[in-house]
Amino acid sequence: MIAKAYKHADVLIIGAGAAGLFCAAQAGARGRKAVVIDHANRAGKKILMSGGGRCNFTNYYIEPGRYLSQNPHFCKSALSRYTQWDFIDMVSRHEIPFHEKKEGQLFCDNKASDILNMLLQECDVSGVDIHLNTSVKAINKNDSGFVITTTQGQWKCQSLVVATGGPPIPTLGATGFGYEVAEQFGHSVLPVRAGLVPFTITDQCSALCKSLSGSAMPVGIECNGQSFHDDMLFTHRGLSGPAVLQISSYWQAGDTVTIDLMPGIDVRETLKEERESRPKVHLKTWLAGLTTQKFAEHWLEAQGIKDGSLAETSGKVTEALALSLHQWTLKPAGTEGYRTAEVALGGVNTDELSSKTMESKLIPGLYFIGEVVDVTGHLGGFNFQWAWASAAAAAENV
Repeated sequence: MIAKAYKHADVLIIGAGAAGLFCAAQAGARGRKAVVIDHANRAGKKILMSGGGRCNFTNYYIEPGRYLSQNPHFCKSALSRYTQWDFIDMVSRHEIPFHEKKEGQLFCDNKASDILNMLLQECDVSGVDIHLNTSVKAINKNDSGFVITTTQGQWKCQSLVVATGGPPIPTLGATGFGYEVAEQFGHSVLPVRAGLVPFTITDQCSALCKSLSGSAMPVGIECNGQSFHDDMLFTHRGLSGPAVLQISSYWQAGDTVTIDLMPGIDVRETLKEERESRPKVHLKTWLAGLTTQKFAEHWLEAQGIKDGSLAETSGKVTEALALSLHQWTLKPAGTEGYRTAEVALGGVNTDELSSKTMESKLIPGLYFIGEVVDVTGHLGGFNFQWAWASAAAAAENV
């Protein structure tokens, strides 16, 4: 049997997601022959479902402090050289309408496919070849670069870029393949777990969460010295919403989480004032006025507090209620895991990569970009900006 001829590329990128497509377009624009391969049947699947289908593609307020990594300094170089303003310029050039939702979060006015189509157009203009339904079977290093054996033949390339993302949302075909490539070439991979993910609750708070399922409220949430102020959603399985997703990245199994259900309101003082001005009003009615009827009913019941007029509400009950609302402490059983996680924490150890180029310090010509690297952003467009910035850093060098 005659062996098939090799196909050649200057740069081969594994992964047709945000980082992979952007890196290919940028490298192609530099005159490099760039090829992208992906086992999926469609490019950019996660882009399409991101931001509720509207793609929260970056944030006005990008800063290194909004990223988690074993080395908090690693992300600084790439983020400073390809900024949110650079990406916004590209979006504007393509005449994609967008808006700020809140706290600097930028979303498409129409749909996420606007961003994906922009990336595919940029790839097209740069002469990038994209091969879908193509799985990697083996990767070998030789003197001139790499040989990649795939289900669609063999490729030879000088530079190999791993842009495979992480395991979240396996129904879209997400895997931990990039970590295997890293380990094959002697890289260490820091423990990987689900981030930006809802909590599951199984203890005595479980019944309360089920009763309040679908209810949302603004909260302050704290764990391990980190805190966020945003909305929280009660679910049948536990707790979700932006505040919970944010804090989940700082939570480890066994940790307690403290929630202020009345941020900005001093329950003790407010109750005292109301007792003097409206003594006949019932406790449940008062609490419902600040929250909802449903919440007031189930919360008082869960705390074992009997409803009665404010005049009859003792100082002891007031104190117990205030404490429960301002410092609701619970121990999540776990998270919903990769099934619903927005991102993976951990990944390829940044100590073994150049922060300027994303190139391996161990294997010349091997690069890791995007989510596969141990850099994880907060919710709100930060992970997309890391994809763009790390991809641009690699593209300058591949």
